[in-house]
Amino acid sequence: MPTAKATPGKTLLTPSDHTLIMIDFQSQMAFATKSIDPIVLRNNAGLVAGAAKIFNVSTVLTTVAEKTFSGPMFDEIKTTFPKATYLDRTSMNTWEDKAVIEEINHIGKGRIVLSGLWTSVCIVGPALSALDQGFEVYVITDACGDVSEEAHERAVERMVQLGVRPMTSLQYLLELQRDWARSDTYNATTGLARTHGGAYGLGIIYASTMFGAHEGAH
Repeated sequence: MPTAKATPGKTLLTPSDHTLIMIDFQSQMAFATKSIDPIVLRNNAGLVAGAAKIFNVSTVLTTVAEKTFSGPMFDEIKTTFPKATYLDRTSMNTWEDKAVIEEINHIGKGRIVLSGLWTSVCIVGPALSALDQGFEVYVITDACGDVSEEAHERAVERMVQLGVRPMTSLQYLLELQRDWARSDTYNATTGLARTHGGAYGLGIIYASTMFGAHEGAH
């Protein structure tokens, strides 16, 4: 019988063990996205970006044909990273862009976390390419979207069959925090959840306002 230990599982993400790549959160890509409501998509993109900033996650922000076709990144990302460099591409597959690959190699981490538009093209491409090259790959599926529910679901299914690990935007935030006793990021994490965490965020507001409660208490 195995012995239980009070230690996290090896596949759980930590702030320092991965590179987050946010791909093509742009107007032209969002116009045709039908698998997720655009308000929810923008909210979840802001949640992922905010989590990355709170925990100082190595982050690559990339666009496709920003000036000629697709437009700028969502404001939810731009306001979170106001001084960031956005790597603009011509390739649909981010993993085939030399500037992006140079940045990933410069960062030098073996885990990749992906989010963006569209799931079946701009997420499947780098996900499968990174897997082939020996990276562990996670996809934040509710911070992705596609031209139909069918397209999104088949893309996620295809990636999972090959070893990609799916997760959600709120899960990403909470997995990085993971212990409410981590006081250095507690206020920022719960603050982000208040604004972008949906019903969970409303619960935090209610508990703290009505009872002065917080998750770190015993």
